[in-house]
Amino acid sequence: MTHPAESEYDAIAGAYKDSKQLSFRNYIEEFTLFETLGDISGVKALDLACGDGFYTRKLKRAGAREVLGVDVSAEMIRLAEDEERARPAGCRYLHRNAAALVLDEPVDLVVAMYLLNYARDVDELLRFVQAAYGALKPGGRFVGFNDNVLNAPGGTVSYARYGFEKEYTETPSDGDPIVYRFTNDDGTRFEFNNYFFSQGNYHRAFEEAGFAGFHWIDSQLHPSERDNRFWDEFMAAPPVIGFAAVRE
Repeated sequence: MTHPAESEYDAIAGAYKDSKQLSFRNYIEEFTLFETLGDISGVKALDLACGDGFYTRKLKRAGAREVLGVDVSAEMIRLAEDEERARPAGCRYLHRNAAALVLDEPVDLVVAMYLLNYARDVDELLRFVQAAYGALKPGGRFVGFNDNVLNAPGGTVSYARYGFEKEYTETPSDGDPIVYRFTNDDGTRFEFNNYFFSQGNYHRAFEEAGFAGFHWIDSQLHPSERDNRFWDEFMAAPPVIGFAAVRE
């Protein structure tokens, strides 16, 4: 059965790829991720919800020995493979629903940039987390980014200067949609839905899957930008948040 996110992302794949050039991706998202990861030289890594392979390639170039990118969207995987052919980085890609993923051999690191917030119910959230757990060696880490469930104001919140708006119901409940509306630097617009779940549901999913030490990681701003008032609004109410956990 086709997952709803597959057709949704097939339709916006090119525009979503271009959104990786928005400045918050570099100065906040990427910086926070790699500060959290530290030295990944020689690790075997899995990039869940890899999209066009943006972070798959960055993980490889940061020293990972092997990186496999997995995405539910065939068009995203096509873009990733096109980039690999044009500018080889040594990455591999697989068109697969992350919730159903089973690897032949476990990895040291699973990265999931905005996978968990696509779960449409608590069962799917658990399946995503279980898939990451099943892919890891004992002692392996699961690290990623997510919609910030600790900062869920009702209504529409504009981060227009950073390239997007974010819309919640007034008092979000588990499973309620979170609409992201992006405007790329070239004026192209697109939108997609995430889904809200309480932080308690996230903690329960990680605990039930068997992870230890699950915790949220606040967005961090690159040191080169810390005197730039442009980022004040984003950092005062970060719309996204990192997370990490360990398979014991």
